[in-house]
Amino acid sequence: MLQVAKQYFSFAFILVALSLFSLATPAAAQMNIEITGVGQSLYPIAVMRFKDENKLPTSISDIIRQDLARSGYFKNTENGNASESDEGTPNYKSWAARGADALVVGSVVQTGPSQFEIHYKLFDVRKSISLGGLNLNSSADNLRAVSHKIADDIIFKLLGERGIFSTRLSYVIKEGKRYRLVISDADGQNIRNAMNSGEPIISPSWSPDGKKVAYVSFEDRKPVIYVHELATGRRTSLSNQKGNNSAPAWSPDGKKLAVSLSKDGNTQIYSVNADGGGLKRLTQGRTIDTEPQYSADGRYIYFTSDRGGNPQIYRMSAEGEQAESAKRITFKQGFVTSPRISPDGKYLAYIANIGGTFRLYILNLATGDSQALTDGSSDESPSFAANGRYVLYSTKVGGRRVLAAVSIDGSSKQVLSIPGSDVRQPSWGPFMD
Repeated sequence: MLQVAKQYFSFAFILVALSLFSLATPAAAQMNIEITGVGQSLYPIAVMRFKDENKLPTSISDIIRQDLARSGYFKNTENGNASESDEGTPNYKSWAARGADALVVGSVVQTGPSQFEIHYKLFDVRKSISLGGLNLNSSADNLRAVSHKIADDIIFKLLGERGIFSTRLSYVIKEGKRYRLVISDADGQNIRNAMNSGEPIISPSWSPDGKKVAYVSFEDRKPVIYVHELATGRRTSLSNQKGNNSAPAWSPDGKKLAVSLSKDGNTQIYSVNADGGGLKRLTQGRTIDTEPQYSADGRYIYFTSDRGGNPQIYRMSAEGEQAESAKRITFKQGFVTSPRISPDGKYLAYIANIGGTFRLYILNLATGDSQALTDGSSDESPSFAANGRYVLYSTKVGGRRVLAAVSIDGSSKQVLSIPGSDVRQPSWGPFMD
């Protein structure tokens, strides 16, 4: 099994490239979303059509409704086109009788060519009180962002936690012989190209401030790590050492990245400054160490290693094994890869290979308890949402790669697919302050 494990890691990037080359797909269409298993107890909320919303090229109320439905917490009680005034106090008894515990109303005022003011208010029907609202200015091409911001505000006011609808995703789409690294809204919509290439692109990783994405590109016929500045499109080569340059992961302060390099023979873990300088080797073994991930506080690095025979997940000091010997973290399954740490540092998501079935698991780091989050057979590339409540990953549906998201208790699931396209290598971006 040791030899099998070494072969698995040695050829990991070649296998990724071959699998990408083998899937030919047409041009990408709009992302479809299928929601299942949202649970039995949902918060009933009435999201009304905003007054004069028909002036807009995009329906704000539809996007808000979809966001709240995808959260797995809410059930919209008003699905029609009726609007409600955002002036004065609503009839709380009437709305309670209609089964709503909360009410969302709003209006649109056009202030110039393609410029609008969006007014929104939220009411707690059960307590018969106003929870305030927002007044937002928006251009016609920024209405989705405004809608997500309103949905985030609703989540915060009603549930007391920060919403993730304004965060972004990155993922790779294969179209014919071309590859696209794209950035989208958290619902997979509003897709924007970051990079096009005739060679595979893998392992995108967001910087903590959400302004850059590091990734591995095979455009030079070998894996090279780049850092891509999203606002300008400027990119720099972070690591182009001899052999494989792979698996970039940012430190929480954004000053360093942990990477996997094979420049000295077997693949080992290194740290490198965000400007490409200060390369430092962190693991010193003769085994294969890869897939590094910083802990939420930046003190540790979790990684995959075959040092015990089969691949398992270990933890070491962020300063390297010279500072502290690595400690094994996973024990429940015999073949484990792809560690990802939740933003609060409480959970570890990973992929376990059990009898040839690759399935997403989650481990409670305090108790050591683990559970399968899916019943899939080809899960890969997990990534936590910024609030830590969901895990995004890639899987297969109908023989084709799609994105999927699951809540950390496994109760709420979503599948995001582009008809006729292969979608993989997802990474969920951070909160944008």
